[in-house]
Amino acid sequence: MIDPTTTVAGIRIPSVDPVFLSVVALHIPLGLASVVSGAIAMLSAKGPGRHPIAGTIYYWCNAALFGSATALSIMRWADDYQLFVLGALGFTAVHLGRMARRRSWPSWVQLHIAAMGSSYVLLLTAFYVDNGKQLPLWRDLPVWTYWTLPTAIATPIMVRALLRRRSLSLAHPGGSKPNGRRARRT
Repeated sequence: MIDPTTTVAGIRIPSVDPVFLSVVALHIPLGLASVVSGAIAMLSAKGPGRHPIAGTIYYWCNAALFGSATALSIMRWADDYQLFVLGALGFTAVHLGRMARRRSWPSWVQLHIAAMGSSYVLLLTAFYVDNGKQLPLWRDLPVWTYWTLPTAIATPIMVRALLRRRSLSLAHPGGSKPNGRRARRT
């Protein structure tokens, strides 16, 4: 027996249930907003302005995305439980990164970078695990790469960011920015 599917823009959605499709219709823009706002936060100058605004948008989009992923996973648990696990780990990481900054925990900068970076990697991993088999280029790769490639690409980038931040904090003790101002809380 073939499972009923809905195809949108060449992507097969494994359901015809209107409730499932409605949640997917919310889930997709949340995922896109998470990817874009996370990229803006990562690529923006740190400090007041664009970085904390994009980071806040990323946090809330990620929270809503986890909610929609949870609903979708529950509706197709046997097929999608791993997406729930990735979503839960991703939201835990983004929440930890946000709390480290907001509460100025010891070594909060390193924790913030590692947690936010990890949440972004988990977000992309979940996307590729769910959709990689339907995407150009990705569909030609072995399935294990959907699970490992985002981490393999992101790890050296995150290590570089952590080492760079460490060298900046050694040059400017007390967490001061080079211009003498302390970073604003987000």
